Amino acid sequence: MEHHNIDHKDHNQDKGHHNHSDQKSHHESHAHHHEHMIADFKKRFWVSLVITLPIVVLAPMIQDLLGYELRFNGDRYFQFALSSVIFFYGGWPFLKGLVDELKKKAPAMMTLIALAISVAYFYSSAVVFGLGGKIFFWELASLIVIMLLGHWIEMKSVMGASNALQELAKMMPSTARRIKENGDHEDVPITDLKSDDIILVRPGEKVPADGTVIEGESHVNESMLTGESKPASKHKDDQVIGGSINDNGTLKIKVKHIGEDSYLSKVIAMVKEAQETKSKTQNLADKAAAWLFYIALGAGITTLVVWLSLGKDFEYALERMVTVMIISCPHALGLAVPLVVAISTSVSAKNGLLIRNRTAFENARKITAIIFDKTGTLTKGDFGVARFKSVSESLSDNELLQIAASIENSSEHPIAAGIVKKAKSENLTLDEPQNFQNITGKGIKATLKGKEIKIVSPGMLKEEEIESPKEAFKTDDETVVFVLSEGKLIGYIALADEIRKESAEAIQTLKKQGIKVLMATGDNEQVGKAVSDTLELDGYFAEVLPEDKQKIIKDLQAKGEFVAMTGDGVNDAPALAQADVGIAVGSGTDVAAETADIVLVNSNPKDIAKLILFGTATYKKMMQNLWWAAGYNIVAVPLAAGVLAGVGIILSPAIGAVLMSLSTVIVALNAQLLKRQIKN
Repeated sequence: MEHHNIDHKDHNQDKGHHNHSDQKSHHESHAHHHEHMIADFKKRFWVSLVITLPIVVLAPMIQDLLGYELRFNGDRYFQFALSSVIFFYGGWPFLKGLVDELKKKAPAMMTLIALAISVAYFYSSAVVFGLGGKIFFWELASLIVIMLLGHWIEMKSVMGASNALQELAKMMPSTARRIKENGDHEDVPITDLKSDDIILVRPGEKVPADGTVIEGESHVNESMLTGESKPASKHKDDQVIGGSINDNGTLKIKVKHIGEDSYLSKVIAMVKEAQETKSKTQNLADKAAAWLFYIALGAGITTLVVWLSLGKDFEYALERMVTVMIISCPHALGLAVPLVVAISTSVSAKNGLLIRNRTAFENARKITAIIFDKTGTLTKGDFGVARFKSVSESLSDNELLQIAASIENSSEHPIAAGIVKKAKSENLTLDEPQNFQNITGKGIKATLKGKEIKIVSPGMLKEEEIESPKEAFKTDDETVVFVLSEGKLIGYIALADEIRKESAEAIQTLKKQGIKVLMATGDNEQVGKAVSDTLELDGYFAEVLPEDKQKIIKDLQAKGEFVAMTGDGVNDAPALAQADVGIAVGSGTDVAAETADIVLVNSNPKDIAKLILFGTATYKKMMQNLWWAAGYNIVAVPLAAGVLAGVGIILSPAIGAVLMSLSTVIVALNAQLLKRQIKN
């Protein structure tokens, strides 16, 4: 039930995206508020449970059923006093929820519960003070206790309040190193930065604001922001994005965008907008409750009118009406969905799926198109060696790799990191080179065991007028470097962002489900096409900007597709929020995880297929349980109204109570069966 999600999505993020500290405290208090609500339901449940026991023991109906008698002077008033505490203390969340739902003109679970408990309380109180009829205090108390338990179970299992915006704010460092006019440095809060300030960013630090490099060279890792897998090389006059990570050199940056205008703030705004539109969807139990509310109201009024028109006295007709209205709020409905939710959430968590938005998880069965982000989802997200080959007869492939890695070990370039990593995985020992030198933009050179070794780009190879071996370039998604010894080509190494082994299998499973599989990537057209062809995708979008990803999804939705999106970077956050089902891959950023509806703990695309199948199974269980819960109503309501009174059959509240308990037990047992489903 979404009602307790008190506007999780409406973080009223007014003009202060950039007001870092305010935002943090706002979100911390928000998470705290959610924990407080869970604690509140728990406390109300236990207090109400304790007060319910004497009410049940004193209930005339329970005494008739169990065959004992316990009366004392003023016992009715004692029950009235205890029930008043339960009604106003235990029932308060439901009464408050009733007001909220009616304001929105969307009666749902809270309205149904509030209607039943109010009718039971006010009618029974009137009976205590002289109206002829039965008292329904124990039904009132047990209904409140079970509903509080259902809500508490459910809230605990879907604790994931949406902290997306807090996570985005966290990506920005809280201070910046500003260079004063006299050349001194000062640390200032990021909120104090102004356009045209000059800031210094050292290796390994986050860039505090969008700006332009005015001095220094480095590689900056923007993959979390833009999805481009290679760290981008930055020189004078290049743009940098706030929140990206500076790799190996020191940069002086002139601040350009701050606050509202910064890239990250724009992403925040997109996320917020998409989340707000999505939070309006209503989930299953609420829909069922809305129907039952109208049925209860209609059946109650009809019962009263019919019995009065048949000449029965008002007290009798009123008692039948009250019975109908109390019975039509089934206890089982309060547990039908929360139990399935609690079980599916915990089973999913054990299987590496964290469900943050239940409605989206229930909707997994409707998915018709899924968009994968390439970097880090279908591929591993790091530059790895795909192949390496020696073209010299006196040199084995591994010896070539060992020579290249020994030289690259002194370089800071991402390609170097990939080559060194590969050599280490092959357990090769690296030698120490001399006279290491960068050949700007073209490669590196150094002396190794007395020979001059160069590792160069294809462009530099042309300049040296050396023919490149035909087999060097196999696919468009690889970057190839060549190794020269004393000016002679001795081999080449091809690097690529490797496709995950599980990707192909996952895509086949999804296609079998009749789902279109597409890919969106910030990488170039050739890389996009190569990955798409390898994995036999239904289509791909290359050179995509973050706002384009969101647009791609909007376009598909406009064509009537029910779209799932998987991604791992900040650049995916708006798209994850826009999608009908947003799935974040766990190895990525916190931001992606916080905007998604479902988080995959292991970055395994196969889990996505599993998720869709399990979401469908969960939905089926919920439907079964709702039918059991409501099915009891379909039988009990007409009987309580007196449809068969002519043949002497009229449902007494006692039999109603037995039926109600039975449907609650069935619902609880049925929910447990879900555990076996994911194992199969």
